[in-house]
Amino acid sequence: MADVARVAGVSGQTVSRVANGNTRVTAETRNKVEAAMKQLGYRANIAARALATGRFGTIGVVMFNLSTVGNIRIVEAVAAGAQARGYSVNLAVVEGPTEQDVRAAVRGLTDRAVDGVIVIEARVLDTPHLQLPEEVPVVIADSRSTHEHPTFGMDEAAGARVAVGHLLDLGHATVHHIAGPTSSNAAERRRAAWKRMLQRAKRTVPQPVVGDWSPESGYEAAGRLLTDQDVTAVFAANDQMAVGALRAADELGRRVPEDLSVVGFDDLDVTPYLNPPLTTVRQDLGEVGHRCLDHLLAQIEAASGTAPEPNVSRFVHPELVVRGSTAPPRR
Repeated sequence: MADVARVAGVSGQTVSRVANGNTRVTAETRNKVEAAMKQLGYRANIAARALATGRFGTIGVVMFNLSTVGNIRIVEAVAAGAQARGYSVNLAVVEGPTEQDVRAAVRGLTDRAVDGVIVIEARVLDTPHLQLPEEVPVVIADSRSTHEHPTFGMDEAAGARVAVGHLLDLGHATVHHIAGPTSSNAAERRRAAWKRMLQRAKRTVPQPVVGDWSPESGYEAAGRLLTDQDVTAVFAANDQMAVGALRAADELGRRVPEDLSVVGFDDLDVTPYLNPPLTTVRQDLGEVGHRCLDHLLAQIEAASGTAPEPNVSRFVHPELVVRGSTAPPRR
């Protein structure tokens, strides 16, 4: 750093400011320093910077599943946002949602020197025996609140309510449900809200058919449901299972939306291009990731006295996107 300062004709403090991305440097000075860095082959010493600042410039992310669309969207938003703020991301995928596995994953990240941790869909964090490291801030991306850690997520119940309400408003006597796996918090909240909506409307609550988020499971579930000719409306807990339901309806000669209305959940990129285009619940999971990251970085920076905690909303509200897969039932 002293060599860079001598070549650029500036102080060592100015070189430090440029190396750390400090904005209190003029463009002309920054250009001189960066040119000197390039000439000398200078690279910042991460370990030395960590000793000086107490920060490593790294965020840890713990997640349980890399295959679900929702988790991927959150991770993408966290990674992109972290990079824009000068942080890198270390990812730990937990094989099983047990206390031991989660604790080991978080401990592994903190041992690799992270400034904070985001846990995505933390299914066991409210278990009394689970103790997470206290030396780094932890933020949760989930649709349920925890008392121990800041939590940000989608309002899953609101999404299910608008889906079921849309179908009831169209005149369907009741709404059948292809649910996600019982191990998923999101699936359980969507199922509970579906059931409550039907109960409040004093409608029959059919037995839900449980899938595993895949199109295959939606196809099989719809195949069982559609043996009953009285089934006129189906709410699938995600778009992939809804796609499977559309295929099953076509094979069984049930026209959508004339004979059967189908609503999904997620608003995948493919849904406007299906035949018919799928009515679905759009959830902005990228926004969930951004809010988790913003809150975590605010905690990290507040600990060093550089930034206040932002005033952010905990839950992102989904919206219904009405397309061609829903219509009033035939009389």
